[in-house]
Amino acid sequence: MKIIVTGATGLVGAEVVRQAILDQDIEEITAIVRKPLKVEHAKLKVIIHQDYLDYSHLKDVFKANDACFWCLGISQSQVSKQQYEVITYDYTVAAAKEMASSNPNMQFVFLSGEGADNTEKTKVLFGRIKGKAENALAKIPLKKLYVARPAGIRPIHKNPNTALVNKLAIPFYPLIELITPNFVINSVQLAKAMIRIVKTGYDQRVFENVELKKIGSDK
Repeated sequence: MKIIVTGATGLVGAEVVRQAILDQDIEEITAIVRKPLKVEHAKLKVIIHQDYLDYSHLKDVFKANDACFWCLGISQSQVSKQQYEVITYDYTVAAAKEMASSNPNMQFVFLSGEGADNTEKTKVLFGRIKGKAENALAKIPLKKLYVARPAGIRPIHKNPNTALVNKLAIPFYPLIELITPNFVINSVQLAKAMIRIVKTGYDQRVFENVELKKIGSDK
């Protein structure tokens, strides 16, 4: 299997790349990023890409791959409401449309999150825009669309690009996990779950936190 990973400098995207390198069923990983990655591996190809509203020159890349793990994103605390919608919705939908057009057999895994609202009526920006993106992706003729909705993501490996608000939450994850274990998923579990969903194939589209933990567990 050959896969594409976006957001490979972020917490989840970097972990997907890490776990994909370890997965013998994945022969090639193409990371589409704005800047070079620090990690190098024989299975890993890096494409520097700047305009996330235009993917026309990546048609051949899309044709050559079986699945895309869309992990590109940003905390709503780091940008304006308008920027957040462009990054979360516009970038994602533009890419998925180009992928579907270039490769009808493309599988697409969208990293959404707990609280995504498909009614698009919530006042919470994160939930409204993630829900809007999920709805738009469902209308695109991809071979398969999977939506991962993790809740609290506990990092297993440090990531310098983690938003400050998320960094401040890290020391509290052990306590949160003790009190509400179903709320927390670690980054390795999440990455493994996303990869296994594509490899196994599922009839369902949306995977909530509890399901992701179960699929991503090594037990």
